[in-house]
Amino acid sequence: MQKEDNNKQTIVHRKCIYNPNSSETVNERKIFGGNPTAMFELNKIKYDWAYNLWRTMLANTWFPEEVNMNQDKRDYLALTVQEKQGYDRALAQLIFMDSLQTNNLIDNINPYITCPEINLLLVRQAYEESLHAQSYAVMVDSISANTEEIYDMWRNDMALKSKNDYIANVYINLANNPTESNLLKAMFANQILEGIYFYSGFAYFYTLSRGGKMLNSSEMIRFIQRDEVTHLSIFQNMICSLKQERQDLFTDILKEEVIEMFRQAVEIESNWGEYITQGQILGLTSKIIRDYIEYLADKRLNAVGFPRIYNKQNPIKWVDEQVNFNNQRTNFFEAKVRNYTKGGLAFDDDF
Repeated sequence: MQKEDNNKQTIVHRKCIYNPNSSETVNERKIFGGNPTAMFELNKIKYDWAYNLWRTMLANTWFPEEVNMNQDKRDYLALTVQEKQGYDRALAQLIFMDSLQTNNLIDNINPYITCPEINLLLVRQAYEESLHAQSYAVMVDSISANTEEIYDMWRNDMALKSKNDYIANVYINLANNPTESNLLKAMFANQILEGIYFYSGFAYFYTLSRGGKMLNSSEMIRFIQRDEVTHLSIFQNMICSLKQERQDLFTDILKEEVIEMFRQAVEIESNWGEYITQGQILGLTSKIIRDYIEYLADKRLNAVGFPRIYNKQNPIKWVDEQVNFNNQRTNFFEAKVRNYTKGGLAFDDDF
């Protein structure tokens, strides 16, 4: 395969919101670079995986107020200083990522996607990301002593700001230079965001709940992570579909850049995990954190046909048990059954 010539990258254009002159057929649809009419004819589908995910996401509808945070408010007061700091920092990071992703999907990704069934998925995903932002607001308002401190942490905590700047720059590059290559790299960046950064942040809450602490926070995170499973699947399916249809995009240089993106993500997230735990959270040593993140990176790469680079096993398999959506769990404080299987999507997130 030839090396990519950066001087000849193809610009992608935003789709028309009304295009009556288009005669594009279903089979002619493209993930980007197509010529859609802008009508959503859902009895005509090119990508079955997209429509199946759409139905799953609709079935998974939930609302943050379903989770009663009263017990966690009391539990939070009993956490150690380091556990509180870790909780606040992990929450601040999730708030940033869902805020970024809501805007990124609507303003930066979806305008260039020219397949209607995928457009619907991204709109639904953006809705769910904004719902997650509301979920974190419920958590912050219910639990934390200083809500403004958490919401300002993305500005004031330099470790968090540095991490956020790196995450955002990939999407900013797409906005500044909307080429086919940059759009594809943004899809990989979304895979990293949904499948590594979010998963790593969720693990902190599950670790607390494993010790019998902050159980309702973990329940809220389970609902959020069930959504993230579908979000991860959207971008993995787009990448895999493009590999079949646009093999020319997957140049040696692109592959090298993607591998480097994953390596950088592993370093950044491992350092962040050490920062929020400070070696004082039972069950999350520095080695366990890094091994888990390397395991996630390998899993995401393998899902889109790239070679593994770390060959690590999951060092915290009990996390998978925490987020097994194929059963019903009871909220012990409300005696209500939480059905995590409304959409029928298993936790195996490699589609």
